[in-house]
Amino acid sequence: MGLLSNSGTFVRFAVEGEMPENFWEFAAERIAANAFKDIDDNYEEYSIGWVSVMNMFDSQFAYASHAVGDYIVLSMRIDERKVPSAVLKKFCMKEEERVRKEKQVPKLSRGHRLEIKESIKLMLTKKAAPMPAVYDLCWNLANNTVLFFSTSAKVHMALEDLFKETFGLHLVLQVPYLAAAHLLNPAQEAELAAMNSSILL
Repeated sequence: MGLLSNSGTFVRFAVEGEMPENFWEFAAERIAANAFKDIDDNYEEYSIGWVSVMNMFDSQFAYASHAVGDYIVLSMRIDERKVPSAVLKKFCMKEEERVRKEKQVPKLSRGHRLEIKESIKLMLTKKAAPMPAVYDLCWNLANNTVLFFSTSAKVHMALEDLFKETFGLHLVLQVPYLAAAHLLNPAQEAELAAMNSSILL
């Protein structure tokens, strides 16, 4: 469930790095440069970029819809064409059988089988519709923290790469111990440092 749902699961990241001057202009330019690009009408296998949290088809962000007070709200959209391994194997075996009969040979060379696999994979990929996935993000600029509405480690890696590519800043996952260190005042930090951090991981 995402940012606009009645309930949701999220993780917290801290944002590290120097914020540029004229940040809102910079953010608008960089978000536009890394907006999602549709692959429905081509044969690309993968596309990732930013869309509006209100509409997964809005990558233009009319009226700066990503800016909400002291927050930036975005959705990371990933479209991917996938060919199930069992389907790929089936069609490869079928084509190998056809070629063996045509050439009247008991076995194909490894190189020939690899050529068949690549050809079949391309053919099946062209027929596959891209599967979309959308993950919401809320960036609190006042305390430089990000709430991200996915707990998948693989998706986190994609977010960290896209965020760095877009803003030139790093995301650091905030486990409870790091989150506590971020929230406490200097006097309380000494008490936290004296604790065994493993109980807060």
